[in-house]
Amino acid sequence: GERLDPDTYEWTTKILAEATGRDVPVVDNWWQTETGWPITANPLGLTRFPLKAGSSTKPTPGFHVEVVDPGGQPVPAGEEGLIVIRLPLPPGTMATVWGDDERFISSYLAAFDGYYLTGDSGYLDEDGYVFVMGRTDDVINVAGHRLSTGIIEAVVASHPAVAEAAVIGVHDDMKGQIPRALVVLGDSAEAADPDTVIDELVALVRKEIGPVAAFKRVDIVAGLPKTRSGKILRKTMRQIADGVDDPAVPSTIEDRSVLDDLGAVLSRS
Repeated sequence: GERLDPDTYEWTTKILAEATGRDVPVVDNWWQTETGWPITANPLGLTRFPLKAGSSTKPTPGFHVEVVDPGGQPVPAGEEGLIVIRLPLPPGTMATVWGDDERFISSYLAAFDGYYLTGDSGYLDEDGYVFVMGRTDDVINVAGHRLSTGIIEAVVASHPAVAEAAVIGVHDDMKGQIPRALVVLGDSAEAADPDTVIDELVALVRKEIGPVAAFKRVDIVAGLPKTRSGKILRKTMRQIADGVDDPAVPSTIEDRSVLDDLGAVLSRS
């Protein structure tokens, strides 16, 4: 349910090679419930494209993937934007929302004429590889600068003490939004001083992304709330942090107690 981040890809590739003594491909794919099958993948049964850390490889037959800015204009290779799919969608994808054709049109087709809006952000590289960075509502505006929480999250997750991480954008009276990280430490980090890890994470984001990220808040937690398919509930956590009275909690949540335990942490300003 989550993106295969570069560090997890590199670690898994290394461990499998050591365990088997051979090259074991570690592949990712990207799809949505609405599409029914992978939008991008590495079709090993047909051919094997060179693997790129952080990418789910290339569009599968029938999907014409493009990346555009908020005005619907194509963006250059390597620049993050809104991921869209040129119509028509291939067989097997959704044709409507049950009993509500207008909702299907307004949610998926109305944003850009001739395109299906995936709701994900990311970029295409010069070789046509697709890099999905996260949901479009995870792109935050920090003092006029648009930043992807997915990119910040990848930097945080690269720290050797971090097992899992989620970065959300929360309201800030001065800057509009600021990023906030919730981090689960790995078993190897038992002896690590939490305050030292936090300081190192703040410094790492400042080095890799810059002071424009205004990244200062890190909370070390026991676990992150997820759906049964493994998706981290970033939207729910963001709503709790922003003080929404009735945050949206999907029925597919795996363990409600994890979210309940985070309530006190998230509600602290």
